[in-house]
Amino acid sequence: MKKQLIEISKYVLETCLGLKENEMFLVVTDDVKKELGESLYEAGKLLNAEAMLLVMEERQKSGEEPPATVTAAMIESDVVVCITEHSLTHTQARKNAASSGTRIATMPGITKDMFLEGAISADYSQVKILTDRMTAILTKGQTVRIDKDGYSLSFSIAGRDGIQSTGMYLNSGESGNLPSGEAYIAPIEGSANGKIVIDGSIAGIGKLDSPVLLTIDNGRIVNAEGEAAPKLLAILGDTDGRFLGEFGIGTNDKARITGVVLEDEKVYGTIHVAFGSNNTFGGTISAGVHIDGVVTKPDVYINNELLMEKGKLKK
Repeated sequence: MKKQLIEISKYVLETCLGLKENEMFLVVTDDVKKELGESLYEAGKLLNAEAMLLVMEERQKSGEEPPATVTAAMIESDVVVCITEHSLTHTQARKNAASSGTRIATMPGITKDMFLEGAISADYSQVKILTDRMTAILTKGQTVRIDKDGYSLSFSIAGRDGIQSTGMYLNSGESGNLPSGEAYIAPIEGSANGKIVIDGSIAGIGKLDSPVLLTIDNGRIVNAEGEAAPKLLAILGDTDGRFLGEFGIGTNDKARITGVVLEDEKVYGTIHVAFGSNNTFGGTISAGVHIDGVVTKPDVYINNELLMEKGKLKK
């Protein structure tokens, strides 16, 4: 198993991050994901990079900043992989390191199973083609409407740029998730109104046994119904964590709903919405938390034109 994990790690570092000999390569991990972090570290050494492994205490929630020492090390590295229980994707640490030219892949919550199966095995050249197309549609978009199970949520994305997470971060300053495959955008704060059914999974909670129905008024969750609703609201807190911060479209046909949002939000035929921080990708919310919820088989309209019908993208 260890040998297989190192071999897959080596493939990922070469293919998705273009790690080269003598580059400064940093693995940021925590006590929960340390074993997988060690596999990446060993793979980095096999590629003759200047490999380093930094283990920190587990964060309390996704979007929480790492210690200042970790942030500094990320900025000084050529390539960074963050393999942690909770996500560092939407942190200033990730944003500042990318701005300094670091190539970064974040792998929040990834499991051994996800390393060996599913989304990591996708043809990322094909994932990139679809992701880039969806990103362009989002960038040109003005309005979004999501319909599912008789409920509808609408919001504005006017003037915001779509972001692609293609799984290939080969150029200076490129960053995103691995496994990957999504196009996402920061909705205009305060513009969202309506109701949305989350039925796939929720970050920090896992795969849902029953749906959660969220009511959103002027961009903010004002009511949540369902078995997982109290836990979701507790994670988000009472302030800016309840604001809609992200809308995304999954573009990876190998991804599965596993209960780990890192893979779940990449599933082709799903969309996701997230609440909390979006200031790291074009928004203005800084909440210290960022929680995604995955929606399966929705109808999605961009500028009142049908883009996705029951999870199938229109050609």
